[in-house]
Amino acid sequence: MGIAADIIILIVTAFCCGLIMQRLHQPLILGYLLAGVILGPNTGGITIAESHDIELLAEIGVALLLFALGLEFSLKDLKQVRYIALIGTPIQIVITIAFGFAIGRFLGWDWLTSLWFGALISLSSTMVILKTLMNQGWLGTLSSKVMIGMLIVQDLAVVPLMIILPQLNDPAAGLGTLGFALVKAILFLATMLLLGTKLLPVLLRHIVRLGSRELFLLAITAIGLGVGYATYLVGLSFAFGAFVAGMVLSESDYGHQALSDIIPLRDLFSMLFFASVGMLLDPDFLLENLGQVLLLVLVVALGKGVIFGFLARFFGYRNVIPLAVGLGLFQIGEFTFVLARVGVGTGAIDSNFFNLILTVAVMTMVMTPLLSGQTGRLYALKKKWFRHESLELINFPDQGLRDHVVIVGGGRVGMQVATVLARLATPFVLVELDQHRVDQAKEAGYPVVYGDGSHEIVQEALAMKEASLLVVTTPGIVVARAIIQHALKVNSRIQVVSRIADPAFFEVFKELGVSDLVYPEFEASLEITRQALLHLHIPATEIERQTEAMRHQLLAPGLATSKEYKTLGQMRAAEQHFDLQWVRLEEHNRLVGRSIGEAEIRKTTGASVVGIIRDGQLMPNPEVVFRFQTGDLVAIIGSAEARENFLGFGGQRSQDGSEGWALI
Repeated sequence: MGIAADIIILIVTAFCCGLIMQRLHQPLILGYLLAGVILGPNTGGITIAESHDIELLAEIGVALLLFALGLEFSLKDLKQVRYIALIGTPIQIVITIAFGFAIGRFLGWDWLTSLWFGALISLSSTMVILKTLMNQGWLGTLSSKVMIGMLIVQDLAVVPLMIILPQLNDPAAGLGTLGFALVKAILFLATMLLLGTKLLPVLLRHIVRLGSRELFLLAITAIGLGVGYATYLVGLSFAFGAFVAGMVLSESDYGHQALSDIIPLRDLFSMLFFASVGMLLDPDFLLENLGQVLLLVLVVALGKGVIFGFLARFFGYRNVIPLAVGLGLFQIGEFTFVLARVGVGTGAIDSNFFNLILTVAVMTMVMTPLLSGQTGRLYALKKKWFRHESLELINFPDQGLRDHVVIVGGGRVGMQVATVLARLATPFVLVELDQHRVDQAKEAGYPVVYGDGSHEIVQEALAMKEASLLVVTTPGIVVARAIIQHALKVNSRIQVVSRIADPAFFEVFKELGVSDLVYPEFEASLEITRQALLHLHIPATEIERQTEAMRHQLLAPGLATSKEYKTLGQMRAAEQHFDLQWVRLEEHNRLVGRSIGEAEIRKTTGASVVGIIRDGQLMPNPEVVFRFQTGDLVAIIGSAEARENFLGFGGQRSQDGSEGWALI
């Protein structure tokens, strides 16, 4: 079956290795790399026959990943990190090249090999970082935007590096070639921005009108790969063209749908890329040169980590961001393989050096998810060891905080709570670990602390001892539990309202003594149920009865000892016993034009009018002089008999047989 058999074997092996990594709570990337090592030509056993063809297919994975990145990318996002991306990244590349050159000269390599080494290690892996950020749920944070912005500029820098390095023996010719490539890149960008933004949305609009989901998927794939191939034909990067195509489409009305459709295809071809990288790893070469490989891995990882962290700090990013950037971008990237092949083809580097840089690159890629995942723990240790480090307190009142609300999490939920509290002039403070959300709260004028709400030093800054209420909006059970435990430890009287992500965690919160819990998915299901039943013309009282039964069934078992919940349940039961009912007065009702006092409703029927809605305005507990009008919504309470008496008292059949009431 040729390459078809190879792909089948590779997919099955990648699935098995990915399943193992999932069980070990490790990123799937490591499973894909392991599958490539197992099936590679250097390990024996079952071997992929057409490994070169797999490598060619893997280039499609790189293009699709960057195409999807372009769909997710917004110029507004790059604007936020434009200085470090556009200025800091070229500085980083130059410093890293100098750093690699110094390492090469120290190891006794000639100047040309040392310079190539510096250039090869200056690039980081867009593929690895994107998959790592996706798996860790960090996409959208400010640190991720810094990393992605720098990676984009690095990917663009591959083109001049591929032109300059082979021309080192003839600088004049290399400069002319570079200038020509720069002109082509500018012309391509101008064409895409001017024509692509007008033509591509029109094409997709026509495809959408045809109503074929398959044709839409084929169209966006053709656009991403077709534009990439066009850039390749004019001498630019295939992946760069795919990224620009995605970025153009992201500004259209079809960007979100295109992204959701392309993700499965992207993930499949991404697997081929990582497997192809694993195939290039030679275990025998690794064992023979283990000392040198480990030394280079250590030196490169530390050196690049420090360079990236320092630049992030230099460009004004504080707190966890320099650490996250340093631990995220220390690896050697996939475009290094492309650049290294150019070096081998031109004779600038030999095959032994190619194997060395390849092995070091693969090992740094493997380390990336493991080290990047330690960012939170290392930042926590840093806070613990350097307690004197001042926290970033923004918009704090001069008189300090007392009897205030602490809101943990400045996302959509936390900001909504903060907005309402601000309108009610209730003192509060937000705590958030994402710099972008901190900036949003700062712009809104809300008091906010940058930090982890579970840390003691952060809770001191939040004046947790003086707080009256803690609102936890973060869905993670581990983080929420740590925050609540620390808060109750320093302030046993504080009330807690917490978000819960899974009903299975009710017992955990019950042990903490938390009774006020919100399960967003459940609340959404209740509201959808209410809306559906309203459209089915089910009486409002029956809708309330059914939804409250659902709430009691879910919440009561987990919070059976909560006094507040029992009281609330009794109040709702009493409401159902009295059975508040809404009715609308029709034109022929005898009450129209009469006041509550004149009709003597309570005396005659035993029911009580407790509310009126007229023209969208609620009037609770209306006075006896209130006069009814046609279309009034009347709320009555009383026993079933009293309500029946009320309906019989007010109703009057018209000549067409209609009643004077309309039940709501």
